[in-house]
Amino acid sequence: MQFILTGFTEETGFRVFAFEATAPDKTRSVHTVRADLALTRRYGIQMQELPLLCRGLLDKCGEGQYQASMVYTEEDMRLHSRTCTEARNAAILKRKSTRRPVTTPQTGIGWRAPQPQRP
Repeated sequence: MQFILTGFTEETGFRVFAFEATAPDKTRSVHTVRADLALTRRYGIQMQELPLLCRGLLDKCGEGQYQASMVYTEEDMRLHSRTCTEARNAAILKRKSTRRPVTTPQTGIGWRAPQPQRP
């Protein structure tokens, strides 16, 4: 199935995303995914990420398990938040481990003219 975001609406603390699904046999159906905005703030999920996360929820469903209306749950948000935190920490560790030590005795040797040797 291929999902295309067709829009969203606001419903008392929720953002409801509407998707149009196209099956391989070209049949179409409409699906909605609700996301609790208070939970998105609690887990540090930005509003711009929500449509893609909700589409990912639909993509995870197996064939025949699609529902017309779904909810992006707190557990899904917790998992996403944990994954982002782990990726951020791994990037910080990688950045720290690739730093070269500073060598002070040779500073500027590359751009200075060679010095004549004394006999």
